[in-house]
Parts: sequence; structure tokens; C-alpha cells
Amino acid sequence: MSSLPETMHSLTSTVRQDKTLLLALEESPLPQIEDGQLLVKIEATPINPSDLAGLLARADVSDASLTSSSGQPAVQAPISEGAFGGLSGRVDQSLTFGNEAAGVVVGPADSPLIGRAVAVVGGQMYTQYRVMSADKVLPLPEGVEPRQAASWFVNPLTALGMVETMRLDQHTAIVHTAAASQLGQMLVKLCIQQSIPLVNIVRRDEQVELLKGLGAKYVLKSSSDSFDQDLAAAIAETNATIAFDATGGGTLAPQILAAMEAGAKAAGAEANWYGTDTYKQVYVYGGLDKSPLTFTPSWFSAGFNWSVGGFLLNHVLKRVGPERTKEMYGQVAAGLTTTFSTSYSAEVSFQELLLPDVVQSIAAQATGQKYLLNPNKA
Repeated sequence: MSSLPETMHSLTSTVRQDKTLLLALEESPLPQIEDGQLLVKIEATPINPSDLAGLLARADVSDASLTSSSGQPAVQAPISEGAFGGLSGRVDQSLTFGNEAAGVVVGPADSPLIGRAVAVVGGQMYTQYRVMSADKVLPLPEGVEPRQAASWFVNPLTALGMVETMRLDQHTAIVHTAAASQLGQMLVKLCIQQSIPLVNIVRRDEQVELLKGLGAKYVLKSSSDSFDQDLAAAIAETNATIAFDATGGGTLAPQILAAMEAGAKAAGAEANWYGTDTYKQVYVYGGLDKSPLTFTPSWFSAGFNWSVGGFLLNHVLKRVGPERTKEMYGQVAAGLTTTFSTSYSAEVSFQELLLPDVVQSIAAQATGQKYLLNPNKA
């Protein structure tokens, strides 16, 4: 094992008093290891939508420009007056983000995991080295590299959490929006393995083909003229009464509820003035559509036996408890190169990330454009 450096770099996000965001590299001493801790050299950490909210701080990155900070390249972008008002609590604070990562244990020297590839979670992963409690790292199976395990937590556990929630809420089939995402592809494979009917909603023809290629039976394009009718028919066939919605705005969630009601009627459920007794649930877990969620409930649309709520992975893990969570970790570890594999459009270093066009591309959150950060890439 080569000797360790005395200092390290971290990617920081700072909301400045002049209503600008600064993304920069900050140098700091290598952290000291205490009893029960490990030092992990971070070699791969994904840039997830859940990371971007804090990292980009609602700045207008379409107007991002190159600058420098402490002699290192940096990027700055303006923050609108409206957005700045909600960021007062973090003005002039250099914050580090990144939910999950993978790397190699480099300390302490007497650790049984020294030199072992591991996955970690806990925030502040956009850094070259991270100190973790020894019981908070997931040793990777033999032959699995950090790049393959970087996205081990957020998407895989969310996919598993959706299935757990379906069962806990006593549903038997799922509707999923923005289904061509990395998470959506994992959910397709997981539902096929467990014979769970899954209705996938996508936006483009190539996304339909992508999911069909994975074996998905029901893949609907939301822009189709017959979308509402096709969705109701798929729901009538699958009896899907729970949905997970990544859009979070517009009319898609109410369209799903209305299709669930229509599907229930088509499947023979009795209805009165207030609709059927079939309970319908939509969980919102993303905000791809920035417009308000628009829904006017009535007996002729979704009936009145429905609910719309929020879905957060941490809440699911608390709900299932530590024993089941540990089992889910094991499922992920066993499927990192199959069910829970993740592909990336690019692997970037700190210096490559700190370019305006790269920041803009990452902020777009386009399907198939997932970036992997390697903080130790030269």
C-alpha cells in the first residue's frame, strides 16, 4: 500500500452573498482515523438527482461560467432573487455533497479490510478520502470493482423499497413513471424476477424499446393519443393500484389515479356516486416536472378512495427495520453486476466536472446521461 498524502481535495458548493453559486475544490488535511473507523479512498461516486438539489442550490447553470478559487478551477452561476430567499441558512458555507460511493480501504494499516474494495453511504462523498465507521461499509464481492458498486445504495435500495412498500401496503402490482431511468431498469428486472406485474410509463419510442428489450411486458408512452385508454387497460389486466411517480408535477399522477379507477371498473368493481371501493395510491418521489401537481377529484375520474403522498427511501428503511434492511443490502451486493448494475455516460475527474458545459449537462438530468465522479482521477 503506497503512502498516503497529507492533504486531500473535496468538491464544495457555496451560496455566496452576491447571489451566486460557487463550485470549487477545497484542500484540507487528511482526516485522522479513530478507533472503529476506516479511511476509504473514494474512486467512484455517482451524481444523482438527489445530490443535485444541494450541489447546485437552484442556481441558473445555463449561465454558468469558469472562474478560479484558491488557484484551482471553479464554476460560478447566478441564483435568482426568488431562489436565493430560500437559501439564507447556507450562505457563505462550503458544503460537500454526494450520498453514496465506493472505493478502497487504505487505513488503518492493521484493518482486516485494508486494500479491500468497499461501498459506503452517508453523505459528503465528493471527496478524495472519507472516514467511515467500520460497521457502515459494505465489503464488495470478489471481482466487483468500485465503479460497478458506486451506485449501490440510492437506486437499488429504492427499487427494493418500492417492492417492499407495495407488499406492506397490500398491493400486488406497480405503476412506475420515468421508467427508463437507471432506477426504472432495475425495477423492471426486479419485478420480472419476482413475478410482480409492472406498468412502465416513458416519454419516447427508444425508451419503449429499451424496456421491452429488458423483458418488460407493459411499456406505455405518455405522449400517445391513446395513453389514458392504454393505461386503464394495462391496469385492468395487472390490478395495479400503487404507483411511484418521478415527475411530481403536471397531470400524470391524477391520470394514473383515473386509470386505476377505470381499470377497477373494467375488472368488475362496483361503483356508486363516489366511485369504487378500490383503494389507489400514488407516491411522489421526484420532481422532473417543475409545474404544480394539478388534480380535480370527482366521481367520474378517480373516485374518492385514493391517496397521494411522498416516498423517501430512508422512511422505507425505518419502516422495514434493521434486519430486513441488512437483507436488502445483501441482495444489492449479490446483484451489483446484474439486477442492480448501473451504466454511465461519462467518468469525470474533479477538474473535468468543473467545466460549465459539464455542469449544464449534469443538471439536465437527461435519461441515459448519468455521470460518475472519480475524485482521485488524474
